[in-house]
Amino acid sequence: MKHGWILLICGMLSACNAEEERPNIVVVMVDDMGYSDIGCYGGEIPTPNIDALAADGLRFSQFYNTARCCPTRASLLTGLFPHQTGIGQMTNSPKGDQYKSWGTEGYIGYLNRRCVTLAEVLKQSGYHTYMAGKWHLGYHQQDRWPLQRGFEKFYGSIAGATSYFWPHGNRPVTLMNEHLPPPDSTTYYTTDAFTDYAMRFVEEQEDDRPFFLYLAYTAPHWPLHAKEADIDKFVGKYAVGWDAVRKARLKRQIEMGLHQNEWMLSERDQRVRPWSEVSDSQRVQSDYRMAVYAAQIFCVDYNIGRLVDKLKAEGKFENTLLLFLSDNGGCAEMYDEFGTKPHSWINKATFSGAVSYGIGWANASNTPFKEYKVKLYEGGISTPLIAHWPRGITGQNGRILHQPSYLIDLAPTIYEIAEAKYPERFHEGQSIHALPGISLLKAFRGAKIEPHEFMYWEHQNNCAVRSGKWKAVKKLDDENWELYDIENDRIESENLAPDQPEIVKQLSEKWYSWANSHFVLPKKIDTNVSK
Repeated sequence: MKHGWILLICGMLSACNAEEERPNIVVVMVDDMGYSDIGCYGGEIPTPNIDALAADGLRFSQFYNTARCCPTRASLLTGLFPHQTGIGQMTNSPKGDQYKSWGTEGYIGYLNRRCVTLAEVLKQSGYHTYMAGKWHLGYHQQDRWPLQRGFEKFYGSIAGATSYFWPHGNRPVTLMNEHLPPPDSTTYYTTDAFTDYAMRFVEEQEDDRPFFLYLAYTAPHWPLHAKEADIDKFVGKYAVGWDAVRKARLKRQIEMGLHQNEWMLSERDQRVRPWSEVSDSQRVQSDYRMAVYAAQIFCVDYNIGRLVDKLKAEGKFENTLLLFLSDNGGCAEMYDEFGTKPHSWINKATFSGAVSYGIGWANASNTPFKEYKVKLYEGGISTPLIAHWPRGITGQNGRILHQPSYLIDLAPTIYEIAEAKYPERFHEGQSIHALPGISLLKAFRGAKIEPHEFMYWEHQNNCAVRSGKWKAVKKLDDENWELYDIENDRIESENLAPDQPEIVKQLSEKWYSWANSHFVLPKKIDTNVSK
């Protein structure tokens, strides 16, 4: 009997030790930030806290999202292609369930029950699960909200974009399952508040179980809202114009090894004038818009510094995997040089819609690539990805990984690290789609991983497929694909389709086979949707 008790106690101690050894997992996602905006990817905006994570961890030079906020969040949280989750287009909005009439599983506008979230799986594996920030994966019914999809605690915005200073109306902030009254607009700022609650959730934890934290900032998504003290740091710094900023960013990217010397800078967007042709008054306003955008990113960085300090104070930093990425490329909405909406709307506390920094600066954000959010060219789908884990990623010293990977790879990575079992059935016995991704854990440890033979995308009538160095892009209702050699032409400047018909045929067949088996809608997508 005594021997049995000893075995039981030893088993309990072993279980406790195993629990302590499993890392905490923090995923930080920013919103509408371009590939080159942070310092460790060539940007001039001071981001010392993010750069420090990159310097001690890993950077990916060819990591891809899905080109839009909702599909990216769906893919990130489930490890599936977004159409498999029901969010091939966008989530439903405060205005209504605008995708119901489509009648197709891939576009219902909220997470379906054929998928499970990271929170649902990790919670069953003994993790605490916390979320702060932007949800945007199901709006009207509470069973589509974070607490109903595996998170224990939530503070943030159920909708997408909202006022940074005064979330209100049908875009409020929510704590747990309750919408909160509008905060004091003179002291409140969403980026700070999201971080406050993320740190509070970690601090309030009463046991030593590992935790999963999903911190989804709305910054730097429009509207242009930033704190005056932060804006003041950048006013005047962008008077040199977008042409000079793009060239300087590319130079830094080449020096740090993100890109090859022979790569050129993509051509300036044809809708954007050379900076030399912009009037003095327009330069002043445009400089200010970019200064506000830079201030939004600067604020994200010092809030990440606050979170890191909290993890260190709690003794949790060394065994925390922290992933940082963006949901899509830089945002060119509303597709003109200066962001369409009146300059006076900047920092207006009421939700002032898409007051933006303009297409000229979005072109700079995505240096050296062309195109933007929504499109499936490199400028739309390329994101920084930083992986930092002192106990698990050692001896890397800021190594840059050039192997192409994408969102579906993060869930299997996290599950392998967390020793969590992905279910075949969930939600009262509902069968769950199998994970299509590849774990990156070997790469974290310095080893090579098997690449994807083919990589697939579809969003809003845009199609893309990549295999090795070849990438094909087209509109869904267009018969002709464009073909690019990404190894030698990542700025997608030379369409090789006429010279490589067999490659185009193979990629096209693979894309249609994938589309037909992954609920991709074979029709033109309505682009007039609520954000």
